[in-house]
Amino acid sequence: MSATAAKPAVSRRHVSNGNHTNNVAIDDDHNHQRPVDVGDTNTRMEIAAKNNGYANGVIGGGWRSKASFMTWTTRDVVYVARHHWIPCMFAAGLLFFMGVEYTLQMIPARSEPFDLGFVATRSLNRVLASSPDLNTVLAALNTVFVLMQTTYIVWTWLVEGRARATISALFMFTCRGILGYSTQLPLPQDFLGSGVDFPVGNVSFFLFFSGHVAGSMIASLDMRRMQRFKLARVFDILNVLQSIRLLGTRGHYTIDLAVGVGAGILFDSLAGKYEEMSRRHHLGTGFSLISKDSLVN
Repeated sequence: MSATAAKPAVSRRHVSNGNHTNNVAIDDDHNHQRPVDVGDTNTRMEIAAKNNGYANGVIGGGWRSKASFMTWTTRDVVYVARHHWIPCMFAAGLLFFMGVEYTLQMIPARSEPFDLGFVATRSLNRVLASSPDLNTVLAALNTVFVLMQTTYIVWTWLVEGRARATISALFMFTCRGILGYSTQLPLPQDFLGSGVDFPVGNVSFFLFFSGHVAGSMIASLDMRRMQRFKLARVFDILNVLQSIRLLGTRGHYTIDLAVGVGAGILFDSLAGKYEEMSRRHHLGTGFSLISKDSLVN
């Protein structure tokens, strides 16, 4: 056997003595550095954490190991700022709004709530207040859009055999009912109602959160999942327009609309998890909300 064949394979490892490698690996026998692949999913700070024995939440070296932040260098900070700038922006936002929150003058108990969306749509509110017919037309168009959302969501289940959007809507409206009844916000003073607005007939409704916006989000997410991108974009545009109208008529506070967007995303995700759970536990007997084809696949 040749000397070359008998030579043991060179082991490559990261230094594990607590010293920072700065994304460099070491050859044990030649003590020579080589760069880690650019596609490595580990950041420099994560590599340092692994070297110190904190990988996967396991404290390998006990209290004798260095804390992760003690191994950070200026180069690490620059790397994070360049390649992870979105979390850095949120960190700056945290500091900014901490300053705003702790120095803000609270709204007195007998005053109207302050709403930035109401301020931005003040002129629209005046136009609609002076033009009841225009307000009625826009309310009717918005009701048509709500019917479009409802038709699509029910269609996906009854015709296409996909229950996820329908389950999302059921989850969402039930949660909305619980939250809306638990905290009943006052109707804004400049509210402009209409008999053709949904719910039709000038009936009472929950302000928190917007079912209009959440339902549209659920439909739009399902359209994207089915690669109906043009239709999804149409729904997104109509959702923005209805949000502006709801602010202009004082039919919802800004927080109602923002939470409506989050609620649509959240309950779509929960419905997906419910479908996965149903697939795992379905026994193949009896009626199922989820189509048999989706259960098999």
